[in-house]
Amino acid sequence: MPDLIAQGAAADHRWRRTLPRDEWLILGRATPEWSVPWDERVSREHAELLWDGKRLHVRRLAKARNPIFVQGEPVESFELLPGQHFVIGDTTLVLLEERVEFSAEAPSPTEEHAFSVQHLRRTRFRDADQRLEVLSGLPKVIASAGSDTELFVNLVNMLLAGVPRAEAVALVTVPAETQADGRIELLQWDRRRTDSRPFQPSERLILQAIERGETVAHVWRSREEPQMFTVSENTDWAFCTPVRQKTGFLWAIYVSGQFPGGAPDLASGSDPTSLREDVKFAELAAEMISSLRELRSLERRTAGLSQFFSPPVLKALSAQDPDIVLAPQVCEVSVLFCDLRGFSRASEQAGDDLVGLLDRVSRALGVATREILAEGGVVGDFHGDAVMGFWGWPLAQEGAALRACRAALRIRAEFEQGAQRSTSSLAGFRLGIGVATGRAVAGKIGTADQVKVTVFGPVVNLASRLEGMTKILKTPILIDERTAQIVRPQMTRAEAYFRRVALVQPYGLATPLEPTELLPSTPEVPALSEQNLTDYEAAVDAFKEGRWTDALALLNRVPPEDQVKDFLVVYIAQRNRTPPPDWHGVVELESKS
Repeated sequence: MPDLIAQGAAADHRWRRTLPRDEWLILGRATPEWSVPWDERVSREHAELLWDGKRLHVRRLAKARNPIFVQGEPVESFELLPGQHFVIGDTTLVLLEERVEFSAEAPSPTEEHAFSVQHLRRTRFRDADQRLEVLSGLPKVIASAGSDTELFVNLVNMLLAGVPRAEAVALVTVPAETQADGRIELLQWDRRRTDSRPFQPSERLILQAIERGETVAHVWRSREEPQMFTVSENTDWAFCTPVRQKTGFLWAIYVSGQFPGGAPDLASGSDPTSLREDVKFAELAAEMISSLRELRSLERRTAGLSQFFSPPVLKALSAQDPDIVLAPQVCEVSVLFCDLRGFSRASEQAGDDLVGLLDRVSRALGVATREILAEGGVVGDFHGDAVMGFWGWPLAQEGAALRACRAALRIRAEFEQGAQRSTSSLAGFRLGIGVATGRAVAGKIGTADQVKVTVFGPVVNLASRLEGMTKILKTPILIDERTAQIVRPQMTRAEAYFRRVALVQPYGLATPLEPTELLPSTPEVPALSEQNLTDYEAAVDAFKEGRWTDALALLNRVPPEDQVKDFLVVYIAQRNRTPPPDWHGVVELESKS
């Protein structure tokens, strides 16, 4: 594939990029990858480019302010062959087909030197201001790169600017899987002058530097033999600096050039043509590249984890080995299941705008995930239009059950407020929430191919079943007995109310349970006084004991707007207000929801 080289008025206004075949590209001052940011006479989007395998097709866009010149004439559309160029503003763009061939047969150097970090610390830059100015741009180079390709292009340009005597710079890598074979891959390269001869980096030099883990330099031309040519007949010297990475592959910076005159004493610090300053610059660049890449990787991992962990948990994780902290472990957790209701109807109504529906569902589920994280929980999993969160892992948490209940109440409040606004993304949706507390296995769970952070155990199934039972019992939030036992003494009347709903036998489960409704104490919820709740729980006790007439009398004291009481009222009415002979106080549910 040929390269397109852009060169502006300044030496560092430059890039070299390989043209993909049969793909239209946009060249401009503010276009991804193919941008010419230094030239104000280049429009934000100036021209379309297409390499067809033989020629480069160029078309000036209608929005471009300035002309494109070919051989001094303004042209709207044209074709280029390798070796030809065009001009926009102060920028010349050249199409070149230059080859890179790693040389395995390079002659033995006349001089070889390995530079340790300690050795280079004693070297002082004679042009320190210029070198440091180039290095100071590294954070921006790495942060602004939208892809690895863009990063490699920017790094090569920076290295050429920082090593003025360099004729060529290349970034290379030896992937972990090919280290035994010594196979080298080219990431990006550039050289100052066009040349029909291929650029031939020395394989021997690159592998030596990577194996030693330090910069190695070769000089092929000596003072005694000034006419001796080298690897590609235009190279007097080269050095290679490894970029140390924690990942499974190694980068290296390869720099080569010529001496203006005789060859120097490579290790000498007094010789003005010594390479030590250039090597030190490359070493500093390599260290900064490695550190900044690790920082960028950490930021990306943290950004990814922030979808699952709250800031306090992320802070704690940053001080420990994540593989150890996130390993599956048995712990006490509180699990919250939140299911979105109204999705099926919304799907039918939005058949022509499924993308819009997906956005609404995402926003609705985002309410749940935001409140889970706000209460210090972990977003564990998504199941279609449901989300699961849990507390108590990866670090033990005080008040895990309390946090889960507070999150449930805040999710309910936001949904009910949104339902009152027709323009809200929550309009038309309802929810059901189940919360349960118990022992479980939490951590990174999965297969060798796919791993996710989640929680596994009976308590998860219980939370899911409670969420399903909210449909039957006509309430937004149900919590299990263990959670109720923990949080009832902890939550004030200003925060929440509680009432045991009934003793039920869930469909498919062997053990009865007595779910508790969690109610907010807010003006937005239809008023249920403390006396109403007391009467209801007394009715539940009478119902379990078989005193159904007393139970009905107590239930009649609860306001008729309360839908929860309908579950017991209907059950009693369907059985003529008389308990069966084998009554044991348990209502057997005929379905999961």
